[in-house]
Amino acid sequence: MVRLIAFIILLIPGIVAVYGIKLIRDSFFGILDSIYPNVFLQLFFGFVFVVLGIGFIGGYLLHRDRKKNKTKGRFEANK
Repeated sequence: MVRLIAFIILLIPGIVAVYGIKLIRDSFFGILDSIYPNVFLQLFFGFVFVVLGIGFIGGYLLHRDRKKNKTKGRFEANK
């Protein structure tokens, strides 16, 4: 059950990051989504979604590795 909850926690930011990549791709090809007034705003939100999604997943993995003492050097938690 715990693994399922962890998978769902990682799935949601992953979906957000994929949606951000889709927004960036559509912006480059000039395809405007209906909720954004212009392509540049769509591109900006695409970058924001990608950074937040990947950042959350990376932070989650770093936290898990710190907890299991699998990090070395500069990734050690400050005590």
